[in-house]
Amino acid sequence: MRVAVFGAGAIGGHVAFRLARGGADVSVVARGAQGAAIAEKGIRVITPELDETRRVTCSADPAALGAQDAVIVTTKATALPEVAKAIGPLLGPDTPVAYVTNGIPWWYFHKEGGRHEGTRLDALDPSGALWDGVGIARTIGGVVYSACTVIEPGVVKVAQAKSRVILGEPDGSISDRAKALSAALEAGGMGGPVVPDIRTAVWEKLSGNVASGPLSILTGKGLSGMIGDPVLRAAGIEAMEECLRIAAAYGCDVKLDVAARLDQWGGFTHKPSILQDLELGRPMEVDAQFTVPLKLARMVGVETPTLDLLVALAAARANAAGLYAG
Repeated sequence: MRVAVFGAGAIGGHVAFRLARGGADVSVVARGAQGAAIAEKGIRVITPELDETRRVTCSADPAALGAQDAVIVTTKATALPEVAKAIGPLLGPDTPVAYVTNGIPWWYFHKEGGRHEGTRLDALDPSGALWDGVGIARTIGGVVYSACTVIEPGVVKVAQAKSRVILGEPDGSISDRAKALSAALEAGGMGGPVVPDIRTAVWEKLSGNVASGPLSILTGKGLSGMIGDPVLRAAGIEAMEECLRIAAAYGCDVKLDVAARLDQWGGFTHKPSILQDLELGRPMEVDAQFTVPLKLARMVGVETPTLDLLVALAAARANAAGLYAG
């Protein structure tokens, strides 16, 4: 199976490594120091269980890689319009594109089946570059659980032993194309379940991000540092519960013990990716993870007072750093 990973930061590098480890023919679109290191030495991944390097084909130019059987996009949501402009050479007539991103996905209301069916989220897909340009029919949803950090160019450190990419079709079907990607990931040691309710998986992951993200931006602390403070812990619980109320209003019943989830963070020093972006001066995914969920809340009349405050403060911090223009 020929699979291209578009964007080889921490998550993309880990995904590409797993695909290569499982025997897929892997290409990576990457540039800068990371791309140069991967092209020269391959991708090295360090986890609690392994320390290995896998060689992959790497280029900054998608045209050099050719049409693929599947593409996995792992860039930040802020980079998706640029992906839309460049991805064309990777696409054959039936090439699916799995978007493995944080936050509310740009395709959320495609085949959603509710009263907002077909609504477009312009903040996430300006001018329809993804929906119309790449093609909505190619889309597979993806949610990733993998606490990763690029510790030097071409080297990804993974905090936990087990990682997974949850895949799902927007219409809820269990498709052959999603199952093929799942098999390729699992062959390399990464979980890749295909689910009929990918939006529920989106909200479950997002509930943690809307709590940890703003608090980490405002405090500069990793997960354990935040949850050790009782006031911050209480704010995190309320933020997660508000997020889950939004999810429920859209028909997604997330089964989650919020307090237990935060307790798990107590021994986890990993910094949320959005805090890493702030510290490294990279564009921050404020819209996908924070402001768009609140827009969805307003669309269905869900009140979110804690999130309103946390998101406003986090957005102001990101704006002051010049990393968010909202």
